Amino acid sequence: QVQLVESGGGLVQPGGSLRLSCAASGISFSIYGMHWYRQAPGNQRELVATVTRNGDTNYAGSVKGRFTISRDNAKNTVYLQMNSLKPEDTAVYYCNGVEFKVAWGQGTQVIVSS
Repeated sequence: QVQLVESGGGLVQPGGSLRLSCAASGISFSIYGMHWYRQAPGNQRELVATVTRNGDTNYAGSVKGRFTISRDNAKNTVYLQMNSLKPEDTAVYYCNGVEFKVAWGQGTQVIVSS
């Protein structure tokens, strides 16, 4: 069965950086695009970034220029490098597939606070 496990979240000050990881198992990872989503308290889950199977990327306007999504197919892992973090980036971050979807896991929490 397909499993996606997010990690790397934590508490950081505004302007800080964090690198999130999403480790996949049970799928032929390299043939699928991957998404990062986030959900802030009281808000709807929103799409943050996408990387296709061939490495093309797309970002929400709110994170463009600050976040970078990448993938390492040898490690079955997708990353989200987050720089210049703002309090409004505070959320639980989740990954999921583009061409497939699995039940939402626990995600990884990012808190940006001074």
